[in-house]
Amino acid sequence: MYNIRNEVLSENNKITSHPRQPSDDLSPSPNARPLTPKGFYWDAFKTFFKIGAFTLGGGYAMLSIIQNEVVEKKRWIPKEQFIDLVAVAQSCPGVFAANISIFVGYKMRKTSGALCTCLGAVLPSFLIILCIALFFHQFMDIPWIAAMFRGIRPAVVALIAAPTFQLAKDARITLTNCWIPVVTTLLIWLLGVNPVYIIIAAGLGGFLYGKFIKPTE
Repeated sequence: MYNIRNEVLSENNKITSHPRQPSDDLSPSPNARPLTPKGFYWDAFKTFFKIGAFTLGGGYAMLSIIQNEVVEKKRWIPKEQFIDLVAVAQSCPGVFAANISIFVGYKMRKTSGALCTCLGAVLPSFLIILCIALFFHQFMDIPWIAAMFRGIRPAVVALIAAPTFQLAKDARITLTNCWIPVVTTLLIWLLGVNPVYIIIAAGLGGFLYGKFIKPTE
């Protein structure tokens, strides 16, 4: 029994003195961000180029596709941070599609990432508008083109409505704070209040509420 005990202690000492090293064969998660900057830049450019090329209506119509690619598929940004970026992009001057692409890219790779994602998002629209400007006089009066765009309009409304409901779920709207989006909608729709002022007021109100009324972590 004494010899067996000594052998066990000897083996434990070997294990302690030579800890197991992590394996180098572990492959990254398929949803992980590319490890190399070059890989990320190319992937980000392709992703936002595809979004810009196949999203009719632009702006808020891009929200559902951007969320699906950036949050669900690539998992570059958590849902909570994406909601914050949408709020900041809305409050800043300029085109919403360019703003949200810049903020997503900057969140990932700072200035170089912002340039990459913004270029990918706006380049398809630039090329399409350039072609339309060159050949607009040739098809501006074609009836089937006008009919095609009349059919596209309802789909654009759905593309804007779908991410709105999804963002509302992710924003954790409850019975105690559901009055905020209702009042916001009425202020913008009926009174024409600038959304920038509403976002600033909501942020200030949230800060005061969390600071003095119900402190948060």
